[in-house]
Amino acid sequence: MKHLAFLTSLSLLLSLLAIPAFAGEGALKLTLSQTECTQGEFFIVEAKGAQDEPTLFFMERKWQMFPEKEGRWIAMVPAENLSTPGGYAFLLQDGEREQRREVRVKASSLPVQYITLRGSKAGLHATETEKTRVRAALHSLTTEKLNRGPFTLPCNGAVTSIFGRKRSYNGGPATSYHKGVDFGAPSGTPILAPASGAVVLAGTVEEGFVVHGNTVILDHGRGLTSVYLHMSAITVKEGDLVQQGEEIGRVGHTGISTAPHLHWGAYLYGISVNPLLLLKESAL
Repeated sequence: MKHLAFLTSLSLLLSLLAIPAFAGEGALKLTLSQTECTQGEFFIVEAKGAQDEPTLFFMERKWQMFPEKEGRWIAMVPAENLSTPGGYAFLLQDGEREQRREVRVKASSLPVQYITLRGSKAGLHATETEKTRVRAALHSLTTEKLNRGPFTLPCNGAVTSIFGRKRSYNGGPATSYHKGVDFGAPSGTPILAPASGAVVLAGTVEEGFVVHGNTVILDHGRGLTSVYLHMSAITVKEGDLVQQGEEIGRVGHTGISTAPHLHWGAYLYGISVNPLLLLKESAL
């Protein structure tokens, strides 16, 4: 009987010791920055109580999460500008534990923008070089967070074209949309890094960037990148680490461009989002 009682007590003790190891920081918790957003915006997703990196699903895709302090995990997840409006759900998994949150994506309902290209600009098509290099740079997934706080505007100039508008070129069908914000400014106007980051691409017209023109892409870490197109000059090189406010180039008219301007874009996991949202303190 004593032997049986000892085994029972030992079994109970081991089961009690196992509880903290399973629970970790406590119950699995999924928190969202909002429960609805417009096409081209993003959700900030936070997970607590996971044993290791949790698995996050949204719109039938898995999204990498990144470690934060106090056992938290974070991700900025985009709602692509051409995604179908309606109801969706985030699913967070940690082993056998799950958390689910319902969200809604709203239509942006922006009008079509009609653009006329003349002369040599009308026949330009992206080269394999620029498509391959731009795609790879925009899909950078650096675990370290390189920026802190809200972004600032990259140049002085009036906004001439907003994010998300569908575009028709020379009367053709509107099958694409504007993946950034355009700032009209004189050629040579300085372009400043809106946030700290690493230069992962510095491509020139001479290298085959015939549509994007002279191009810089910054990696800000955790799936967030930003792009700068049509530059007259590039003043950084690949591998450079730049600080917020540091010059990275000059406004120009290279590539497919109807006048001197800066095209500024922001991407999450390679998907374009409205860069003006990054100016808000609450976004980061």
